Amino acid sequence: MAIRKILLPLTGTTAGEAALSTALMIASRWNAHVLALHVRVDSRDVAPLAGEGLSGAMIEEMMSATEKESSERAHAVRVMFEQFVTRHNVVVHEAHGPMDHPTASFAAVTGREEDIVAQQARLADLTVVPHPDSDDEVSSSDALHAVLFDSGRPVLISPQASPPSIGTRVCLAWNGTAESASSVTAAMPWMQRAEAVAILTAEGYQRRGPGAPDLAAYLALHGVQAEIITFRAQNGSVGAGLLAAANDFRSDLLSMGAYSHSRLRQLILGGVTRHVLENSSLPVMMNR
Repeated sequence: MAIRKILLPLTGTTAGEAALSTALMIASRWNAHVLALHVRVDSRDVAPLAGEGLSGAMIEEMMSATEKESSERAHAVRVMFEQFVTRHNVVVHEAHGPMDHPTASFAAVTGREEDIVAQQARLADLTVVPHPDSDDEVSSSDALHAVLFDSGRPVLISPQASPPSIGTRVCLAWNGTAESASSVTAAMPWMQRAEAVAILTAEGYQRRGPGAPDLAAYLALHGVQAEIITFRAQNGSVGAGLLAAANDFRSDLLSMGAYSHSRLRQLILGGVTRHVLENSSLPVMMNR
């Protein structure tokens, strides 16, 4: 299925411009529409603090400060969006049908970001999530996990710097799980347009399920000729070996399943998903 609508949650400006550039690069490839969505914090969310021994005056002051900060952030994000699309001559209007050029629009709503983003992502072909600030853990991104766990749609984590290309050399991280099977479906339109495709597999990564040769035969039925690359863990890390193999292939898009093990286990013990999220410098598309 072609990509026609891209959702881009924008929380701030630090990583937002790189993500906007990535989203519009994808939109140009597919003549798609980018909906840049900013979710403002609801100042009423501080009201429950009344039960924590704070006076009404203190809570009102906190609500006022929250509202002021939220308004300033929304304004900054909106200005960043408008300056970017003007600088790159992007047509700005609402999407109403098939297009022969990329378009974009901006929306700001108030509420809980993870809830609203997950709901909006259900009617988007792809959600592009900005890379968190360098002092944050990417694996803790609320928007990212909301889309992964509650939308049924793929999410693409934008690198911290806008990539020169995306989707010309596609890598599939394959381990035989249902999550990796979902990533194959999401990557299919990309692979059918790609110059080269590689299946990345490793003994320490494979789970119970079909192997890489089975996947290659399946892709061939869809007109995709894929090379099988067997990689090894690096310094005991399967995730590091996976990224090294993708970089050696000169991949500009890595598609993979996310959290084949539980998220809690990955956060405590580490795992392939967490390593890739926190260390990848290329666009990564993930599925659950």
